[in-house]
Amino acid sequence: MGSDNSSFVEERSPGDVTVTNFCIDKYEVKNAQFGEFVKSTGYVTVAERPLSQEQFPDLPDEQRLPGSLVFEMAKPGVKQVSFLSWWHWTTGANWQHPFGPDSALAQPAAGIASKSNYPVVHIAYEDALAYAKWSGKSLPTEAQWEYAARGGLDGATYAWGNEYSEHRANTWQGIFPIFNTKADGHLGIAPVGSFAPNGYGLYDMTGNVWEWTTDFFQVGHDRKSHQINPIALNQSFDPKKPDESKLHVIKGGSYLCAPNYCSRFRPAARESESPDTGTTHIGFRLVKNLVSSTLPLMKNNNGTTD
Repeated sequence: MGSDNSSFVEERSPGDVTVTNFCIDKYEVKNAQFGEFVKSTGYVTVAERPLSQEQFPDLPDEQRLPGSLVFEMAKPGVKQVSFLSWWHWTTGANWQHPFGPDSALAQPAAGIASKSNYPVVHIAYEDALAYAKWSGKSLPTEAQWEYAARGGLDGATYAWGNEYSEHRANTWQGIFPIFNTKADGHLGIAPVGSFAPNGYGLYDMTGNVWEWTTDFFQVGHDRKSHQINPIALNQSFDPKKPDESKLHVIKGGSYLCAPNYCSRFRPAARESESPDTGTTHIGFRLVKNLVSSTLPLMKNNNGTTD
């Protein structure tokens, strides 16, 4: 796991980690699949619920309307933008309306069927858990996800080898967020399976959308050394987000990852994400464990299990 050749300290590798047998979805969960779940259960995603008055007591009612974070490219001619200004809270944005109430999935003439083969987005952690329970599967641990993403190439920088290729995955080509050359054929999210699979026959383990894992985020992997099926449980810490304690690891990068920004289109790469946050670039895929239980062996400094 991880990499000692990366400039990102959070990727620093442990000693050997072992995962027992598991199956993993070939593709990211698609809109059509999530639609079947919603139709069967009546489930309402986090992005479709009003913000809690208890959690956000200072917000007026009009600012607690359901919504989510939507990416917007810099306007033409802009040469410099402030950090994270490309994210906009958008009322009415959710998995069915990824860019707001007037976006393509909201149009009856287009309907969900027109995007049925695209990965579902605006999925918060609890939404992914609910779908997993309904389908009889689980979210992957970070160790499982990374093992699968490597496709048998132990130690390679990318899922396909050691050289970056703008044609092997749906990533950002050009200067983020100023312009995208669309050299890979896609300006935004691509249908699943649009690029060649990795060595295990898995699609979009690099780019397209970030994917949730069960692990809480910690810097580095030291406490996972020499463990079987390690899972980081209960508490997270990201020095970039010191006030948040329930951050989960997301993996794989997305269509917004560029060499000049993010550059996390590598199996070792990882980022932290708040569990109640859904965006236009976060989705998930699931696993089926072939062993009855996993061993949550991450330890606190006092020796107790997280």
